Amino acid sequence: MAHHRRFRFGIQVRGAATAPAWLAKARATESLGYASLMLPDHFHEQLGPIAALTAAAMVTRSLQLGVLVFANDFRHPVVLAKELATLDMVSGGRVCVGLGAGWARSDYDPAGIAYDPAGTRIERLAESLTVLKGLFADGPLTFQGRHYRISQLEGLPKPEQRPHPPFLVGGGGRRLLSLAAREADIVGINSAITGGVAAPGWAPDRTAEATEQKIEWIREAAGSRFDDLELSVMCMLIVITDDRDRAAAEQAARFGVAAADLLESPYALFGTVEQIADTLQRRRDRFGISYIMHPPEVTSHPAASLEAFAPVVARLAGR
Repeated sequence: MAHHRRFRFGIQVRGAATAPAWLAKARATESLGYASLMLPDHFHEQLGPIAALTAAAMVTRSLQLGVLVFANDFRHPVVLAKELATLDMVSGGRVCVGLGAGWARSDYDPAGIAYDPAGTRIERLAESLTVLKGLFADGPLTFQGRHYRISQLEGLPKPEQRPHPPFLVGGGGRRLLSLAAREADIVGINSAITGGVAAPGWAPDRTAEATEQKIEWIREAAGSRFDDLELSVMCMLIVITDDRDRAAAEQAARFGVAAADLLESPYALFGTVEQIADTLQRRRDRFGISYIMHPPEVTSHPAASLEAFAPVVARLAGR
């Protein structure tokens, strides 16, 4: 039996075209019962995450705010620590620190940022996690690593959440998921991406069986802290419909996969509100996944809008 946590739901959005539209989106996210509002971290077609989340903090009261996820190579951890601690302070302790190794060549190459091998990027991410936690803690930090060297630096301001805001680290491969299992509070279970480009279509490792393997990697690396981890997944395909089987068959034909695999995939949801709620409960029992991220801007189906999915949130959030 997988460990059991209460359901939470969050959304990832790129932003909005105007300031009023962005603030309205933040308010709507909170009023509809979602627990978190996340932005991605890319150099194209999105708002700058720190400024946008600061603005969102000013018009919401309980919404958790974060980035899914910061690309570690884009900011020195000393700079990121100050920005996040400030955001945590001004938001009243509502920051989630999402951090990843960076993956998209479409960001690195145009910006002239060196795209190091995956092992190097993950090693640098591990050091950043140590630096961030050290700067969030009381007292000055001294750290000597391969990539970062910090000498008697006091991280100020301190975040409101102590000893630090929750960390979210995700990945699709064993090495990154193992790091997340050891260092994060929330582990995001993703598709594996190689070569800096997301594969077109439906990723082959989005199956239930592949997810079980990834959770076993997490369990092995986490050891005794496994039961304290919150497991998360982003549902890339959501169709609210009275004809679950037909919808799954249509999408399966679109992606060139078996309908049965889509129906069992933790990354897809089909059916009525009641059927989707039941599916999520069964998956929580099987996988232990309780934090569901929902990206309305990624899916092509209108049933995946923020408002359309809200009845599922209302039925399960906090249960």
